[in-house]
Amino acid sequence: MDDTQVIRIMCPNLGCQRILAVPEHARGKLVRCRSCSTNIRIPVMRNPEVPRNLGTSDEATTDAA
Repeated sequence: MDDTQVIRIMCPNLGCQRILAVPEHARGKLVRCRSCSTNIRIPVMRNPEVPRNLGTSDEATTDAA
């Protein structure tokens, strides 16, 4: 697998914490750590083009209307 097609994620089990390399197509799915058998949900990639609105001035103008 190419590095661009691999997601590296740490097992959340505090007794394990192994680094897992999972394929890109596993986003949003459950995978199991081969070391400790913990189920891990691989996060879905956020769209980097869409900014997160955290109290912008647009919200203030819509509330006033």
